[in-house]
Amino acid sequence: MSAKILVIDDEDSMCNFMSIMLTKEGYLVDTVNSGQKGISLLKEKNYDLVIADLNMPSMTGIDVLKEVKTFKRDQDLIVMTAYASVDTAIEAMKQGAVDYITKPFKVDEIKLVIEKSINRKHLIKENDELKKRLQGDNSFSKFLGTSETIVQLKKMAERVASSDSTVLVRGESGTGKDLIARAIHHHSPRCGGPFVGINCAAVPENLLESELFGYKKGAFTGAIKDKDGLFKVASGGTFFLDEIGNTSLAIQVKLLRVLEEKKITPIGDTKEIDVDVRLIAATNADLEEEVKRNRFRADLFYRLNVIPIYIPPLREHKDDINLLVRKFIDKFCQKINIPPKNITDEALTVLKNYNWPGNVRELENTIERAVLLGKSDTLEVFDFPEKINKQEKVLVDETEPANPTLESIEKAYIHYVMSQTGGKKTAAAKILGIDPSTLYRKLERYKLNTDSKIKQLD
Repeated sequence: MSAKILVIDDEDSMCNFMSIMLTKEGYLVDTVNSGQKGISLLKEKNYDLVIADLNMPSMTGIDVLKEVKTFKRDQDLIVMTAYASVDTAIEAMKQGAVDYITKPFKVDEIKLVIEKSINRKHLIKENDELKKRLQGDNSFSKFLGTSETIVQLKKMAERVASSDSTVLVRGESGTGKDLIARAIHHHSPRCGGPFVGINCAAVPENLLESELFGYKKGAFTGAIKDKDGLFKVASGGTFFLDEIGNTSLAIQVKLLRVLEEKKITPIGDTKEIDVDVRLIAATNADLEEEVKRNRFRADLFYRLNVIPIYIPPLREHKDDINLLVRKFIDKFCQKINIPPKNITDEALTVLKNYNWPGNVRELENTIERAVLLGKSDTLEVFDFPEKINKQEKVLVDETEPANPTLESIEKAYIHYVMSQTGGKKTAAAKILGIDPSTLYRKLERYKLNTDSKIKQLD
């Protein structure tokens, strides 16, 4: 297929010349006589190359270049001018021009420059396609599930992958927020760049700032040499900030600046560094509630929440458990080089009845354990931990009436959820859909607030 070229020049004679010359070379050519018309056309059509005159009234070639990069960051553009200077050449290249030619130019010269740019574009496209094929493990197909909830989730993520907008992935621990983030990156125009991630909850607060933004030699005790921050390392690609709700207000201010200005300042330095990253953040916290409590900046939340993606907990799409179980069994059998194992229907039923507070990660770990320790070629109920294979029985006082009160039902359900989470109140509050402080009051009221009580009731 012939490459498409857009020529932007305020001189009609130059537009005509370029159109005739490039058409003879087999290119498809459009011409316009102003930067504004060129921008409008670029928003409607795709071109392999744009050739823009530098010295045009109202909107210069560099102005066109800057504007194009805001909505087509991978657009190749060549700047041409009759006013050659080192300064203008450097400025054009800094703004992302792929080449620079001066008028008057030789026909063979511009043919060579254009051919080189078109070949470069095709090579990049081929490399991107090859990387996507080789990186199949990072595709959306790795996020397993055929339920309507998961199908719609993957469709949403695929749609946003092609943009450069900030994404906020929300969901409980173990739901696969990192898988979605990686899939979005590897289906985006930035797939050729790095994917860098950090779990903010796993790094001490006093170290997180230096990890994110880097530091200069001598900035603090132990800083024996300069260190690049992860934002700089991720430049040109995607930065995944997991558990962003665990960041301090001081770091949140700096993150807001990255989103607004695309700049960072390493610790101990006064010089700003430009960074070109797409930010994908993730959290299992209720950020709206954190904003109300002044523990998370409202302006940062709104900046992050441009495209929200919610991953439901496994208990909300249990229809996918059969598929997940069989995929995990095959995965771990292959890993330890044994024939594929089967699983009884009874065992599958038990797995579907369990509430999975640890979500898909807990299910995967459970299957791995069963595959490794199971003694036969079929997994059965007794191959799984007691908390999963036992039938939960809620103790009800014999004096309770045949039709229990709402209070007794609530008490029994709270007890059940607490036992499912191993007595972890924060996790139980999330499952119950109530604030932790509300759960504490109910535990006290029903005298379920001690470990001994929970253990006894279990």
